[in-house]
Amino acid sequence: MIRPARRRQPAAVVATLLTSVLLLAACGAPPKVQTALEDVGKSDGSATEGAPEGYEDYYGQSLEWTECGGEFQCATASAPLSWHDPGEGSIEIALKRLPASGQKIGSLLVNPGGPGGSGVEFVSDPARFGQSLRSSFDIVGFDPRGVGQSTPVKCLDDAGKDEFLSKDYPYTPEGLADRQDAVRAWGEACAENTGPLLGNVDTQSAARDMDMLRGALGDDKLNYLGYSYGTQLGATYAGLFPDRAGRLVLDGALDTTLSSDEVALQQAEGFESALRAYVTDCQAGSDCPLGDDVTTGLQQIQAMVEDAEPNPIPTSSGRDVTKKLAFYGVAVTMYDEASWSFLTQALQQVFWEGKGDDLLYLADVYNDRNDDGTFKSNSEEAFRAINCADARAEEDMTKMRDLAEDIQEAAPTLGESFGYSGIECTDWPYPAAEQEFDPAAKGAPPILVVGTTNDPATPYRWAESLADTLSSGVLVTYEGEGHTAYGRSNTCVSNAVESYLVEGKVPEDGLTC
Repeated sequence: MIRPARRRQPAAVVATLLTSVLLLAACGAPPKVQTALEDVGKSDGSATEGAPEGYEDYYGQSLEWTECGGEFQCATASAPLSWHDPGEGSIEIALKRLPASGQKIGSLLVNPGGPGGSGVEFVSDPARFGQSLRSSFDIVGFDPRGVGQSTPVKCLDDAGKDEFLSKDYPYTPEGLADRQDAVRAWGEACAENTGPLLGNVDTQSAARDMDMLRGALGDDKLNYLGYSYGTQLGATYAGLFPDRAGRLVLDGALDTTLSSDEVALQQAEGFESALRAYVTDCQAGSDCPLGDDVTTGLQQIQAMVEDAEPNPIPTSSGRDVTKKLAFYGVAVTMYDEASWSFLTQALQQVFWEGKGDDLLYLADVYNDRNDDGTFKSNSEEAFRAINCADARAEEDMTKMRDLAEDIQEAAPTLGESFGYSGIECTDWPYPAAEQEFDPAAKGAPPILVVGTTNDPATPYRWAESLADTLSSGVLVTYEGEGHTAYGRSNTCVSNAVESYLVEGKVPEDGLTC
């Protein structure tokens, strides 16, 4: 199964999606907003001085902003297909911005995670950002190359994607071979339907796009707020362009020094810890469908997921909840403790009524699937393509089996679903990118790294490690549950993040909130 590593939205979005409160607006194409160079801060042309040879026009391009609903403005930037050969053509990068409501000090690029998360959709909800940010910055969301409204990665049709995301492959030699065949077919479809972009969606290329956007937006330095995978993107940017890094905040950090196998093991441990906290909370309330002690409750969840392979859970729609879908349905609620009640409701339905409607709904939220079998986004395609473009996990089957056993021992409830990650890039059509950035980002100004102590998707130890790896890393700790902290935790975190981004005030290293 696919690891929930580096999934799309920060945690608060999950609860919002589940209650169907937020409808994210796409950029339309109505009247143009007249934007002078002074309007975007391009006063002396210095923002384009760092453009690599052959790419000057990309840095100096004039963005044509149009109104796209309410106070928002949208634009499309051109980016090179390849940052190693300017002659290979260009792609499009979709942008959406919330203009500063007060005295503007610059632009703030934001990325919600993934890889595969849409910054265009993310910025559509201004409530995510504190008033001081909205007043001081043009807050700019962008869809990274391969994602969403930018030139996208395309793979299977909806029916093929639906089957891929729901079909179980037993952990037997035959089942694993079938899974490799399915992954191979997925990659072949991506190559056929995406073309050469598939070989250029690595994180380093996306970070270079951010520097180009910095120039096109007229900023001498890049100010940035990245969540989850967005922390890897931000750290990569700092490692490539330390002298152009402005104020960077990396929330829900990934440890850029880990191998893919280490990520799988430690993330499985993170979800095990989050599940333990959930079960404890559930059993402290009324009508919890789990046993009287935490171990028993975890075993019930494990048994439910495992049994869904030979005995899929029926639903009123006629779609069954497979083991893979049961895993997704449980995992998605671990991103935010505000979603725990939805899991309790789904487990009540499974254990007391023998039905999986609510669990299936949660799985569909995780996969961005609509009721009619279509998908809201290409996040799954981009997730796999970018991960495979960045690195490869261990592909030797014997070593994968040994690692899977270690993961299962460390995280018995859902650990099996994190194993055999080396299969996920089987015969991928393009090689992984060579690392060209400095993980320490020597020469960069202070970089704020925010970690949550019981974050399932990006364990707290990763924030500690990233802050240590970055030569100018400053760690802020949120003691709590869920994935990421800014916008869903407390005023201590919000004040630290906003004071740094707006005023340049660096919090004390090791601040605990």
